[in-house]
Amino acid sequence: MSRAQISALVFGVGGLGALVAATTSNEWKVTTRASSVITATWVYQGLWMNCAGNALGSFHCRPHFTIFKVEGYIQACRGLMISAVSLGFFGSIFALFGMKCTKVGGSEKAKAKIACLAGIVFILSGLCSMTGCSLYANKITTEFFDPLFMEQKYELGAALFIGWAGSSLCIIGGVIFCFSISDNNKTPRMGYTYNGPTSAVSSRTKYHGGEGDFKTTNPAKQFDKNAYV
Repeated sequence: MSRAQISALVFGVGGLGALVAATTSNEWKVTTRASSVITATWVYQGLWMNCAGNALGSFHCRPHFTIFKVEGYIQACRGLMISAVSLGFFGSIFALFGMKCTKVGGSEKAKAKIACLAGIVFILSGLCSMTGCSLYANKITTEFFDPLFMEQKYELGAALFIGWAGSSLCIIGGVIFCFSISDNNKTPRMGYTYNGPTSAVSSRTKYHGGEGDFKTTNPAKQFDKNAYV
């Protein structure tokens, strides 16, 4: 199970890195070329900044100066992604203490509990980021296919796909961690020792009450010192 836990740690840490990249990225949504008035110019928007670029390679980014003017779904996605990154960080710490191949964490029973806790934290991290990315994507697709929406329409950015990939990795790592402790709950099989064959004298029994019964005799008494006289 040590290999399974190592694989789970790789999935979890990889997912955490993807979540950090998605959270800090400015490509959560990009202007669609189908409705863009100036095809040589496009706009990227993220959770923290709005960026504009052109075909010449020049970009200009402007941060959101205040949270009170930011739309509600963006604030919700911010909170979910920050929670996902925080949970993923603590999940990685718990995983290091709960793995069988490490020398920290206490006894095997304590390490199993810590590993299970790490798996749950990773799963929660993946669910938070999955919810945040899906909420943002739902807003973009709703506006894109709304015929009454006359403002600038956007398409899904690369950060959303990175966030979904990181969410999947965290969930997979958490599930592996939860299943990796199943062997610790199984009781080990008892070994059977072979004591050798029992002696012929001790295996004989003494019977009473019948004509055909026989009695156990002691071989030492049959061959005493007068036996050969």
